Amino acid sequence: MNPEPTDDDVAAGGDERPSKTQRKKEMTALQVLGTKLVGLNAAQLQQIDLPERLREAIVAAQKITAHEGRRRQIQFIGKLMRQVEPEPIERALDDLTGDSRASVALMHRCERWRERLLDDDAALTELLQAHPGFDVQALRALIRSARRERDKQLAPRHGRELYRLLHDTLRDDAAHAAPSNP
Repeated sequence: MNPEPTDDDVAAGGDERPSKTQRKKEMTALQVLGTKLVGLNAAQLQQIDLPERLREAIVAAQKITAHEGRRRQIQFIGKLMRQVEPEPIERALDDLTGDSRASVALMHRCERWRERLLDDDAALTELLQAHPGFDVQALRALIRSARRERDKQLAPRHGRELYRLLHDTLRDDAAHAAPSNP
């Protein structure tokens, strides 16, 4: 008969390592994160701080078209991901893809500003007071062009450019206003 384990036996070796199932879940999660990274374009990938070997593996996976080869490369990426801290990568990916709350809030704020700028001349003065980092001439030209497009019911090319300008400037303002933790 086997004696029952004592508290000392449990404390000595019971909870030292995660179970095989838990380790497998963690590895699968890293592979999923790696698959998301493979889905990024080159410009987005450059914005995320990654070890060079991992970045090279991701670029290689993007070029592989064969199903089995791509699957094996993603497994390799998952293996490389075990050597890095996944949380900063996940946060950066969320910011890029707009999944974070801050990104969604910024998107809504830019959409509201764009609508106000297209509907009301006084909104420009208000925007410039709140965010003096804009190129005023470029902003006015975009607003005029976007209004013309809207009035003629054309594709909103300049409206999208206006949104991009708002997004970039407001994002940069928010990054500079965020307190840095020493």
